[in-house]
Amino acid sequence: MLPLKSLRIMPRAALARQLSTGARPPRVLVTGSLGQLGSTMVSTLRAKLGQENVVASDIRKPARGQRDLGPFVYADVLNRRALEQIIVDHGIDWVVHFSAILSAAGERNPALGLDVNINGFQNVLELARIHGLRVLSPSTMGAFGPTTPKDMTPDLTIMRPNTIYGISKVHMELLGEYYCEKFGVDFRSLRYPGIISADSPPGGGTTDYAIDIFHAALKQNRYTCFLRPETRLPMAYIDDCIVGTMQLLEAPQEALTQRVYNVHACDFSPEELADEVRRQHSADFAIDYCPDFRQGIADTWPRTMADEPARRDWGWNPVIGTTDIVRIMLAKLAPAYRASAAPGRPTDEALGAEPVAL
Repeated sequence: MLPLKSLRIMPRAALARQLSTGARPPRVLVTGSLGQLGSTMVSTLRAKLGQENVVASDIRKPARGQRDLGPFVYADVLNRRALEQIIVDHGIDWVVHFSAILSAAGERNPALGLDVNINGFQNVLELARIHGLRVLSPSTMGAFGPTTPKDMTPDLTIMRPNTIYGISKVHMELLGEYYCEKFGVDFRSLRYPGIISADSPPGGGTTDYAIDIFHAALKQNRYTCFLRPETRLPMAYIDDCIVGTMQLLEAPQEALTQRVYNVHACDFSPEELADEVRRQHSADFAIDYCPDFRQGIADTWPRTMADEPARRDWGWNPVIGTTDIVRIMLAKLAPAYRASAAPGRPTDEALGAEPVAL
């Protein structure tokens, strides 16, 4: 078991040392940059390519100080003309497209999920065709469905999802592959597992329990989980995820044998995660189970995913497992809760995030 300090907790610094070659670094637009993945991806890209070469964008107002870290623009991916102006004005070469409505949020508002996830992506892809851009748009294990094999799910298999999120991501994968084959668009995608991070609040996904549980453990030593105890799902810590995304984004075209790749780091159930929280945090930690509509979503997803093509083609090699995820999350979140223990509860300012629904 690796000690906390030796884990790859700061891949951004390591990536920054691997300077790009060529006449000039690519200029990158990151959509949805204020989300869980977007904010970390922006900082990683800026460390490597230079602050001025990475344009962050979102439809929300950035927090105080974020504008000083590099270019930020308002970008509604549903407004193709405005998006094109950003691409032209900033000389964009690559687009990392994180704008999306996630699984649980998409089931609450299907019309919005379809609009953002399908029409927004089509705008990005068409602009990539017109302006010769490289596009990386993540997919998800949610692109699989109830008839997909659940264990060691391969890259190519039955894909008949029954959620708006999954349906829109299958559309994204197929349309990206079509544009690559028909028009030569450099489209790339990887199917993310559940992603765990202490840097930002959950964004409306079915795997959010694996973040909420740490806040609940530190705040009140008790958690009510919206999935059944035995529900096993693929997971990854955000640093592994960002390293892998950068590897795929920068891989030479000739190394890619396909355009969409599974990635799998570890897998666990709520019950197993709670046991590890008890071991590392408090033997008295209590967890209750009250499954809601998200259980039906989780039941359609893989328990584990096979990812040999990603490991072979562009070096996917996650290093952070379940035990280390628990150690990292507790270490990152505990100081804010300790600092605010006297008033009785951690403040939003102390945590640096919106209140978490427990």
